[in-house]
Amino acid sequence: MARKVEEKSKRQQLREERLRRQQRQRITTLLIVIGAVLIIVALLIYPTLQQSLAPAGEIVKITPKPRPNANFNAMGDPNAPVRILEFSDYQCPYCKRFSDQTEPLIVDNYVATGKVYFEYIPYGPGGYPIGQESTDAAMASFCAGEQGKFWEYHDILFANHTGENVGDYTPKRLEAFAQTLGLNMDQFNQCVKEKRYQDKLNEGIALGRQNNVGGTPSFLINGKLIEGAQPYSVFQQEIEAALAAAGGQ
Repeated sequence: MARKVEEKSKRQQLREERLRRQQRQRITTLLIVIGAVLIIVALLIYPTLQQSLAPAGEIVKITPKPRPNANFNAMGDPNAPVRILEFSDYQCPYCKRFSDQTEPLIVDNYVATGKVYFEYIPYGPGGYPIGQESTDAAMASFCAGEQGKFWEYHDILFANHTGENVGDYTPKRLEAFAQTLGLNMDQFNQCVKEKRYQDKLNEGIALGRQNNVGGTPSFLINGKLIEGAQPYSVFQQEIEAALAAAGGQ
């Protein structure tokens, strides 16, 4: 009888030990899973946190360019015989080249003379932005446009472009650009925070896709697709042809 009790006690001890071991294993597994989740979350959050804590850095200032009859992200006479839509990404180096070299000539020779109505549409290759910085910069430029300074913000973005997804357009830098241009910061920050112009940005992307716009920059000149940062002579030829087709110079 005593032996049976002793054997039962040993079996009970073994069961209890097995249960404790299983419990320790479950706790260990749970801790490993929690640790892995925390590491993944940290890896996801760290870049954003790093950007938010990073200083704005040096800001390249601009001298405002003439933009005749500027109206938000467009300029020129809305009734002009030629309409140019530019599809562009603020992180695209060829878009910057067009902005620096070719656009001023088009403005001087055609927009200022009432022959061309020009509109800038934030867009990415195939309708997909180069990165989050592109999306954030596009939203910020529209929020600046709300205060009548779209083109100034457009110019300061390109003036401070150095590469793709390298921190040119962090939230702090976008805010610093706005401060440099003398915007109402409460209004600007609220606009950016609530993504006030998301629908307008989406409309531009949809328009580009409907017209088979691929890379950036691309242009629709009275509906004709021109791709790439072509030299001014190419735009001059296309604009003159469009003017002739419209029946006027």
